[in-house]
Amino acid sequence: MDDLTTLPDLPPHTELIDGSLVFVSPQRDFHSTMIDLLMTGLRRTLTTEFKVRREMTVELDRRNAPEPDISVVRADAVTGPDQTRFLASEVLLAVEVVSPDSEARDRDTKPRKYAAAGIPHFWLVERAGSDGHPMVRVYELDPVTKSYAVTGIHHDELKSSVPYDIAVDISLEALREL
Repeated sequence: MDDLTTLPDLPPHTELIDGSLVFVSPQRDFHSTMIDLLMTGLRRTLTTEFKVRREMTVELDRRNAPEPDISVVRADAVTGPDQTRFLASEVLLAVEVVSPDSEARDRDTKPRKYAAAGIPHFWLVERAGSDGHPMVRVYELDPVTKSYAVTGIHHDELKSSVPYDIAVDISLEALREL
């Protein structure tokens, strides 16, 4: 973790995974617009006890500090404009939008590490079908096994009651409007 905060001139959005620095590839349009769509939807129904943040480092342990595409954190965890990270215990939801260049990290490595760190909710977002429409898999942490279990797969509308009431239009049409 010390390397991530002390090395000068690291590229933006550098992550620490298993003690190694990981440099993030350039974003594709689907990745960027899907994050925008979800951020707007999450903020629309947000309660005062939570905040939504984009691409902020989450310190899981000394060897792991990934940067979820979106995090929902406790409002009291936000300390000000110079803040650079959150602790895993402050995060209620981590969201990863799968990129072709980081599929294994997005689908396997990061979810396992988020679960082991106790983050209660995880969403995995990717393109599905021949038209590439958005699909969101919603997971909830099993506290006994410290692993995620799928609680829903959403295609046109994402509705969830945790960590708060959420309803987001994730249709291909909504994505194309951005």
